[in-house]
Amino acid sequence: MSFEAYPLVSDWLNAHDDRLLIHTGKVDIGQRISTALIRIVQEELSLPPSRLDIAPVRTGHAPDEGITSGSNSIEQSGRAVAAAAATVRATILDLAVSRHGGAAADWKIDDGFVHRPGTNLRLDLIDLIRDLPPDLPIDPGRPRHVPEQAPLPAMRGIDDMVQGSFTFVHDLDLPSMWHARRISPPHAKATLRDIDQTKIENIEAKGLQIIRDGSFVAVAGAGEWDVVKAATSLGLACTWDQGGGLPETDISAQLAPENAERFRVVDGTPQNGSVPAPLDAPDMSARFERPYQIHGALAPSAALAEWTGDTLLLRSHSQGIYPLRAAIADSLGLTTSQVEITHVPGSGCYGHNGADDAAFEAALIAMARPNTPILLKWSREDEHVWEPFAPAMAVQVDAKLADGRIIAFSAEAYSDTHRGRPRPGPNRAGPAKLLANRFRAIAMDAYVSPPNMGTHAGMHRNLDPAYAFPDKRLVKNLVRGLPHRTSAMRCLGAVANVFAIESSMDEIARQADADPIAFRQAHLDDPRACAVLHELDRRIQARGQLRDGIGRGIAYAQYKNVMTRVGVAVEVAVTDTAEVRLDHAIIVADAGRVIDPLGLTAQLEGGFMQAASWALCEEVRWDRDGIMSRDWDSYPVIRFDNVPVIDVVLLNTSDQPSVGAGEASPGPTVAAIANAIYDCIGLRLRRMPFTADALTQAALEI
Repeated sequence: MSFEAYPLVSDWLNAHDDRLLIHTGKVDIGQRISTALIRIVQEELSLPPSRLDIAPVRTGHAPDEGITSGSNSIEQSGRAVAAAAATVRATILDLAVSRHGGAAADWKIDDGFVHRPGTNLRLDLIDLIRDLPPDLPIDPGRPRHVPEQAPLPAMRGIDDMVQGSFTFVHDLDLPSMWHARRISPPHAKATLRDIDQTKIENIEAKGLQIIRDGSFVAVAGAGEWDVVKAATSLGLACTWDQGGGLPETDISAQLAPENAERFRVVDGTPQNGSVPAPLDAPDMSARFERPYQIHGALAPSAALAEWTGDTLLLRSHSQGIYPLRAAIADSLGLTTSQVEITHVPGSGCYGHNGADDAAFEAALIAMARPNTPILLKWSREDEHVWEPFAPAMAVQVDAKLADGRIIAFSAEAYSDTHRGRPRPGPNRAGPAKLLANRFRAIAMDAYVSPPNMGTHAGMHRNLDPAYAFPDKRLVKNLVRGLPHRTSAMRCLGAVANVFAIESSMDEIARQADADPIAFRQAHLDDPRACAVLHELDRRIQARGQLRDGIGRGIAYAQYKNVMTRVGVAVEVAVTDTAEVRLDHAIIVADAGRVIDPLGLTAQLEGGFMQAASWALCEEVRWDRDGIMSRDWDSYPVIRFDNVPVIDVVLLNTSDQPSVGAGEASPGPTVAAIANAIYDCIGLRLRRMPFTADALTQAALEI
């Protein structure tokens, strides 16, 4: 728990002017954690939202909660803030009693005041909080106070976002600020041979500065458009050693046991030792694949840096400002106390995009021009080509049946690492994961991550099915030597694993001539999972008979097997040109006690749409000369004309703890779409994306 590392109330809550500041180490990237934390404190202390605010998430000031990832924000920061607020409530009531008499039960907290009914005593809550001792410890045993009807706070910052006045990191504008652009190599294997000296002199004659450190090159100057033009011109003046180019390998063939470190997975956790033999003569056997994919953030990465001569000040949309601080300090020979990073929102990406790399590149440029704020922006092409990709994956599923039930189940996941974030570690792991360090004069080799042995982590997240199969054989296969830099994207391995498991469940149910929901329920021993599927079935039945040409698919999963349970039903049509059109979707979720219903609904809908884009559109393509997926034409994503009506149902399980939900819907969404395509046209697609070409090829292979 976060409050074990930060055990004082003042670590999480303190008074500032006439407002109560909430401190968190989790950053808001569109998942509305700020809104949820405000609601938690609002419920506990009966303060109006206008008197609550979130403190800037800044290294050295905010709690160090690592990286905002894994749908952990409510369970970690939310529970810490709730425990701190419950401690404040109890202590304030005791303080009122000690000063003005009566019993704690005689005093009420309402609308920001502590008062004793029947008297004129009315004490300002914020003033009382100021009087609390700074070393007041959190008492995690304090019961929560939850009013029957607390008003829902509006999403923090939504008015400014809608009006176009919200300040994202890209919009920062400081006095005497310069702009900067990087010069990108053709591909990751290329190194800079030389630059036309005449071009350098022409650019510098215009008052611009060229920064070069080995093969890392950038241009900086006072005028943004001047910098953009100069960077384009300078890029054309560079001569690169291509180093043999990118390997044009068959990734599918490389994702194989002979190339892998192999681990048995038990209860979601990899184990050292021998891997059990494959199932003998399975009744069902299939392989499912996911290609390399990118985050596709709406805005490319950016950062602002200033070197004062003693301190490096950074503003970044990184999801892990403390690990990033350590990696940048190590890279530059600074102490962590000399680096301060403040989180400023960019466009959300739910994973490790280019934000950390852009922050480090801005720092390199700022170090070359002290006392000048440097705003570095990546281009769209930079983001598409240079951000860490979601790893390509393959999942082999085998099953044995008896009397229409699964009696043995095997799943093997194959993937490169999902751990590319610049966390500190042995052999300078943090700096080795920053892109620019691979191109500087003293270059670092790409970091080779050890196997992730955490529970439901990396590629084996949700590899363990939620179903109570009598015999399960689960294997993690970490494959090295693949051609691209990879790291975490929303859900990590859960998307490919749930796609494989739930497609297989659908296929086996059809073989057994069983209803797909009843078949799943028959293999579940979790009443809450069955309740999700029951409600999904009820909603499906309420829609009546499907129209001609429409297919329906369903899928179920519980994220990490301990977080939000989600059932998804999708209705699709397939056009004469083999394009999949999404018609309608139902999402039923059990997330325990819901803090922010609108936020949870948005998370589930957003997860559905991102997964639909992965399922139908997205794939990184490359050849020996570089990445070919460089813009929205060469890397298409789902468009507004294929957004279905989405009905979201949140089950009332308020007596259960809140659990993470931000990554709960994508896995079952991909599987439900695949199952719906089969229901519609009888084609079982086992490789994402399900494009028109993929459907046409599948039809030719029948």
